[in-house]
Amino acid sequence: MLYDALVAESRRNDSLDDVRSAALDRVRWLVDLLERQRTEFRRSMGHEHRRSRAAGAATQAEIDGRLAACADEEGRAAVLCLMLAACFDDTSLWQQHDVEIGPLISRVRGWTPDEIAVMLLRATEYDMGFWFANSLGLVLNAADQLDADGRRAVMPWLRHAHTELMDTSVEARLRASLAQRLRALLASVDEAYVPEGLIPADAPWASPLSDRAKTSPTPELAVFVRHLASLSGPRPTQRWRRTCLELADAASARDLVADVLRALAEDDPLCSRGSGAHTGWLHDGYHYHYVVQQNDGDLARGIVWAAALADGPAAVRHLGALALRTGGPGTDVIEDLKLAGAAINALAETGDPTSLEALWRLQSRIKHRALRKQLDTALVTAAGKQGITAEQLIERSVPDHGLAPDGSLERELGGHRVRVAIEEAATVRITFTRSDGGTSRTAPAAVKDGFPDDLQELKALAKEVRGTLSGERARVEALMSAGREWPYDEWCRHYRDHPVTGALVRGLIWEFLGADGTWRAVAPMAESPGRPERVRLWHPIRASTDDIRAWRERLVAERLRQPFKQAFREIYLLTPAEEETGVYSNRFAAHIVHYRQLYALFKERGWQANFLGRHDGGYDGKARAEFGDGEWRACFHHEPAADDDGSGYAPEHAATDQVRFERRDGRRWREVPLAEVPPPVFSEAMRDVDLFVGVTSIAADPDWTDRGGDRYAGYWRTATFGALTASAEVRRDVLERILPRLKIAGRCTLAGRFLTVRGELRTYKIHLGSANILMEPDDSYLCIVPSRGKSDGKVFLPFEDERLTLILSKAFLLAADTEITDESILTQIKRGA
Repeated sequence: MLYDALVAESRRNDSLDDVRSAALDRVRWLVDLLERQRTEFRRSMGHEHRRSRAAGAATQAEIDGRLAACADEEGRAAVLCLMLAACFDDTSLWQQHDVEIGPLISRVRGWTPDEIAVMLLRATEYDMGFWFANSLGLVLNAADQLDADGRRAVMPWLRHAHTELMDTSVEARLRASLAQRLRALLASVDEAYVPEGLIPADAPWASPLSDRAKTSPTPELAVFVRHLASLSGPRPTQRWRRTCLELADAASARDLVADVLRALAEDDPLCSRGSGAHTGWLHDGYHYHYVVQQNDGDLARGIVWAAALADGPAAVRHLGALALRTGGPGTDVIEDLKLAGAAINALAETGDPTSLEALWRLQSRIKHRALRKQLDTALVTAAGKQGITAEQLIERSVPDHGLAPDGSLERELGGHRVRVAIEEAATVRITFTRSDGGTSRTAPAAVKDGFPDDLQELKALAKEVRGTLSGERARVEALMSAGREWPYDEWCRHYRDHPVTGALVRGLIWEFLGADGTWRAVAPMAESPGRPERVRLWHPIRASTDDIRAWRERLVAERLRQPFKQAFREIYLLTPAEEETGVYSNRFAAHIVHYRQLYALFKERGWQANFLGRHDGGYDGKARAEFGDGEWRACFHHEPAADDDGSGYAPEHAATDQVRFERRDGRRWREVPLAEVPPPVFSEAMRDVDLFVGVTSIAADPDWTDRGGDRYAGYWRTATFGALTASAEVRRDVLERILPRLKIAGRCTLAGRFLTVRGELRTYKIHLGSANILMEPDDSYLCIVPSRGKSDGKVFLPFEDERLTLILSKAFLLAADTEITDESILTQIKRGA
């Protein structure tokens, strides 16, 4: 019988056995009804399910009626009975009793400490986290009715419930709410008590806090720790911040939170093998390292904010390190986006100028979409505290790394002058110069052995400068779509004269506004005329054809290599077909591309895209990127290719589709006609899409015919030797200027879409878009797979272009085809010669 089973099961040989037995005896009628309900449940699973379900409904109605009529004493006994019977076996599910227990607890009065203790202990026995959490919340409703003596009596069970809660996988917000309620009840009895589990015992980062709580426990410290753990969101309220500082001072804990923040940023992480999984959705067998266990996240985030508020400038370095450690790529620990987000947001609130540099570095290194959004918000917040715009903040926070105005730093080590310098706005090198003037790129033994720490410091500096240089190159190039202008003095200070940014901008064409109201473009490295009033970055879309041609000729003639393509930049103007379609462009639709390569290129160029695959929403790809200082957004649609077999998680190939544009409208985006998009924004966005298609299309795959079979054969034949895109037209323009200067000029001719190269064995046509080759007279295909090594750089190019470099390397090879030794190439050439 159910009654006997419940009595036996609820006997724990503790002081509460009599309370459980008395409750079961007091509502024996309820036990009998529950047993009848169990029997009807079993029958409902068999042939008599219809009749049994009807009987079950009648039994439930009888239970509801009897419970509604219960007085206080009988109602309390009914609650205990239902909790003891809940999850007793597979026929007494908690969901069946949740509805009855809640109203009873809120209605009946006179709860005794022993009854609360029975319910607290029973709630912690439920196996599933959500059953435990739901039941604990109801029990706390009853515990709130106890007076001070009653709460003191149930302290052991409240502590036990708190420990179990901190060690159980429960939804974060629900756990935080329950934990705060438990801590409030415990604090109402003993203000100096810090609940077990609130400070993780085995976490290295929490050691300073746990040591202080053990050696110098005070009510002020306990209140402060509970306040820290009450923070459940990424940004605390102003009231939380004020209270935090007051409590930190009362507990003399400013240095304490600074020590814990340092430990979070630098100390050894936890290992899943030794400390268990950091979250319930990962099993212990998966080996990894992490900083904070999920259930301790609120306390850790509270520490982050407390340190930022209390320590200000001194916390900046550790906040930046923690954000990068838990949110950046390639770290030694698993991602913790909530902790990284707290560190990012706290950085913005320090109000210290060094936080700007820290946020800038994070923006150049963190790639996660959610964290990048928080970085954008943090930058706006930090800018507001400085009284400037977010754009001004970014350009003012670029680190100079202690470099001289020319982008270099020198030290004397072991009789050698060691120089770290930005060279050609492209890379950072370390050079060692001996006393006799001889130089080396390799560290001499005197430096390596005599000054290992100094050498390591310089190498770390060079690495940091490379990162800054790369981030600035991307940022300044993004200004091509912005149309921004600067006061001349501000531009000089933050652009021209900056040790890192200046190395880039001095190689670009800038326009200066004179007192007469005329914009005049000035060559790279040249001084501006007179005393200009304003400055803007030159874009060919605003220039005449003659001006563009003149700038290109000048760059080639003076061998000026720009940090990114500017004078030779492709221009994309609205076509009649796009004017006809109105809100979308099909210019780059219907191409077949290598999907994983495309997705990687999206990330490299800063576009955000969902991942295609065999999952819900995985058949409609949309890549997005912002232009024009974030006021405009381009959307590039794509989908799995129709003939893709779908054998893997992600498609092997994708088909490209429309490009659409949106404009920021408050906190939303509104789609707009193409004609409303500013020409620089349209051109820059379409340039990126052209890059995506040009690089990842199977038409650019030189050995596609050997492994592609008949799949997409029609597309490959059409696209690989088809009409030139804007980027291919720019390659043609460059070749027209540099071919006459090459030793193979007599063997090369530009004809339409091809660079024709006359060899001794055959004549070859290299397509300026795909770099693929046809051989005359029968236009047979010549497959040459490029080597993965870098170009030797012997041919000057005014900008970096891997496809143009490949075309030139093939031209040099084929012009001397009698010297080719690769049999796979020779066999193809001689086959039709």
